[in-house]
Amino acid sequence: MKKNKKKTPLVSIIMNCHNGAKYLNESINSILNQNYSNWELIFWDNKSDDLSKKILFSFKDKRIKYYKSIFFLPLYAARNQALKKAKGDYITFLDADDIWKKNKLNKQTQVMIKKNLKFTFSNYYIVKNKKKKLFTNRQLLDGHITQELLNSYYIAILTVMFNKNLLNKFNLKFDEKLNIIGDFDLFIKLSQNIRFGYIHEPLAFYRLHENNYSKKNSLLYANEMQYWYKKNLKILKNYSLNKFILQKEYIKIKSYIYEKKYKNASQLFLKYPISLKKIKLFILFFIPKKYFFF
Repeated sequence: MKKNKKKTPLVSIIMNCHNGAKYLNESINSILNQNYSNWELIFWDNKSDDLSKKILFSFKDKRIKYYKSIFFLPLYAARNQALKKAKGDYITFLDADDIWKKNKLNKQTQVMIKKNLKFTFSNYYIVKNKKKKLFTNRQLLDGHITQELLNSYYIAILTVMFNKNLLNKFNLKFDEKLNIIGDFDLFIKLSQNIRFGYIHEPLAFYRLHENNYSKKNSLLYANEMQYWYKKNLKILKNYSLNKFILQKEYIKIKSYIYEKKYKNASQLFLKYPISLKKIKLFILFFIPKKYFFF
């Protein structure tokens, strides 16, 4: 009698889409081209009124599952709703303007099984004007890395894969009051409970363009960092927050410059300690907005 082959884990891919037609075809194709076949795409149509639905329905694949929101939802509320539909062992995220390498799912599932990990993330490329740049050449730290993430956050949501049961186990979900840093919030809290695994090979392409939400709403980004800091002081009491506070102030100054609120930016800039980052901020006062990256 033949032995049954071990079933590969089902991976749920969460894609939230609000008028994402411009790049959607490339994003969907990067999923269909995966050399790992046991996946489902939870496509959450967040009240789109462009050609997103038509583009999605042009792909005939039973693994694609379409859901349309009755009302427009903030990003992390939409992601929470999509997560309720997911049936996978593992959860991943791909936005409608980003792309995966074809070995993304296969590489991560293998690493997670082999090393008994419940959360992995990888290096990635930043793509701008058809040019790509590696996010980092450094071998980033993994393991229990809460302090490292507070010092300098380096996880991109499109590279993440984690066990779905972690959310129930630790009673966690995306904070729906956040619009930009909801993944930062969730992953910091997960990092306090489990080991994270890092894959240095770049497995995804993050597209940088003028319509990136964090760029269009830079002051909101800065305000959310301040809100998060105040809200979570109790759970952060065992960590050093000096570098996090400096990074928070750096983002605020950068946001003020980007929004041409030069008086606000100058007041904070003068108080910022002498460092390489202060030199970078000084340069930002004099360069076009198109060179900013949030």
